[in-house]
Amino acid sequence: MSDTLSDSLPDSLTIQQPLPLAFVRGEAVLERPEDLYIPPDALEILLDAFEGPLDFLLYLIRKHKFDIVDLPVNEITLQYMEYIELMQGLNFELAAEYLVMAAMLAEIKSRLLLPRHSEVEDEEADPRAELIRRLQEYEVFKQAATELDSLPRDERDHFTAKATLAENFAPLLILPDVDLAELTLALKDIVKRAKDFQHHHIKREHLSTRERMSRILDLLSAHQGYLAFSACFDVTEGREGVVVTFLAMLELTKEKLVEIIQVEAYGQIHVKLKDAEA
Repeated sequence: MSDTLSDSLPDSLTIQQPLPLAFVRGEAVLERPEDLYIPPDALEILLDAFEGPLDFLLYLIRKHKFDIVDLPVNEITLQYMEYIELMQGLNFELAAEYLVMAAMLAEIKSRLLLPRHSEVEDEEADPRAELIRRLQEYEVFKQAATELDSLPRDERDHFTAKATLAENFAPLLILPDVDLAELTLALKDIVKRAKDFQHHHIKREHLSTRERMSRILDLLSAHQGYLAFSACFDVTEGREGVVVTFLAMLELTKEKLVEIIQVEAYGQIHVKLKDAEA
């Protein structure tokens, strides 16, 4: 059955199509031009994966899972020298510190190959000790640098938003509406104060709401059209005078000659002429 299926497939599905070498202006180029000339130094490769010979040694140790405390100098030296020869074969300019490290590894390797005398074997220091110490210190600082770089940083991970107001910007002041309950409480306080001046009269007092409306308008005009609510009342007139003044004030508000405002919620109540500026 598989032979029958393969025979029925078209040649375009069974044969691998050649991959283009490049795309020039959207068109695939399958063959290299005969007159194409590439200079020897036209391709330049920069390797910045390693920040120095210690970084490369640490990479080799982690790659081959070596124990850094019991460093196998022979294997590390072979791997390191292969890297040096590869870079030199590709015409890379190695930094002097890489060549110094190669010489140090060769010295350590030669010292380990030399025979030791049993009398001074205990007193002779391990030639790998200095290299292991440097590798351990570099690993600590590299880990600290990695953790430090992972911390959030201004202008890299987050940015501070800055905005300035326009020159013609003016705040919109929205005054709270005066609730009738607050107006009643303010009147209650004035009535309470008026009781201290209340006394009996033999003759009836004739108080006019229209006359009191005119008096309130004159009082507001004398104070630049803006006056505290309590200042519109004369508590010496007693309860009748307070009630007439309050009725006159409501009538003025109804006729839109004055308005009762409050600068802030639960703040002091003021009376203002309709066309006056506070």
